[in-house]
Amino acid sequence: MKKEMLSNFIKGTIFAFLTGLGTMGNISVFVSYVLLFAGNEKKSIHLILLHLAITNTITLLSKGMPSIIAPFGVRNFLDDTGCKIVAYLERVAPSLTMCTSALLTVVQAVTISPAHSRWRKLKFRSPWHILHLCLFFWVLNSSIGMNLLFSITSTTMNTSKDSRNHKACHFRPENQKIKWTFFTVMIIRAVMFLGIMGTASGYMVFLLHRHHQRVLRLQISKSLYKLPPEIKAARSILLLMLCFLFFYWTDCVFSIFINFFLENNFILLNIRNFMTLGYAIVCPFVLIHRDAHLAECWRAL
Repeated sequence: MKKEMLSNFIKGTIFAFLTGLGTMGNISVFVSYVLLFAGNEKKSIHLILLHLAITNTITLLSKGMPSIIAPFGVRNFLDDTGCKIVAYLERVAPSLTMCTSALLTVVQAVTISPAHSRWRKLKFRSPWHILHLCLFFWVLNSSIGMNLLFSITSTTMNTSKDSRNHKACHFRPENQKIKWTFFTVMIIRAVMFLGIMGTASGYMVFLLHRHHQRVLRLQISKSLYKLPPEIKAARSILLLMLCFLFFYWTDCVFSIFINFFLENNFILLNIRNFMTLGYAIVCPFVLIHRDAHLAECWRAL
């Protein structure tokens, strides 16, 4: 019993630290870009990063807080409505992050593309057009996650659930046709946005490689050559996309193993919970490390 309590304490402490660190990082990124956007420099990419910070924070709070509270033995305080809201946000927020990340890669690919490129036709005339796309992402992902509102309930309504799961909410059996319909739509959405992300990222890699070759041909000394800000931003976003893909596919692999082979393996469950939060934790610090403006704000904090 003491061993289990110690294990729960360590787990809760780790998740509390990581969730708090990630939330603080995302809030600092959000505040920094709000101040930047409120000034004279208004760019589409700033609005996208603002939205990304919001979705990351929602992911951390909806997914991370239950992983913090339950291991410390806190009694389940969520009623049926509370469970629906938390589970709904837990489902919708990572999907919003995926859509926003795909949009981020496209906008950056358009930004660094040559003036005669077809990609330039995708350029937004005003940063405020990004808001319409973000609103569309909310409507799309909220609609796809709608079935959760009918299949989630609080564990206080069913005390027979295994307490070791530390779950405040659980799924009720639902109609198989509805379940597979929503699952198919989720797969289509993932394939579409991951495809967009992959295409835009590949195009950026091609442009960066061509830029590097041009610099080598001109034989410009590295000490004299100053990297354009657009190229720096493209490298940062490519790094972000690599982080996203790593955590996304690792989470998928763990989910498959847990659902089909190792359902009661709590070590894998905890690792999978971390992978779900991983991108939301790492993302702001990649931005802070690569963006001089954010780095100055972080040091001030």
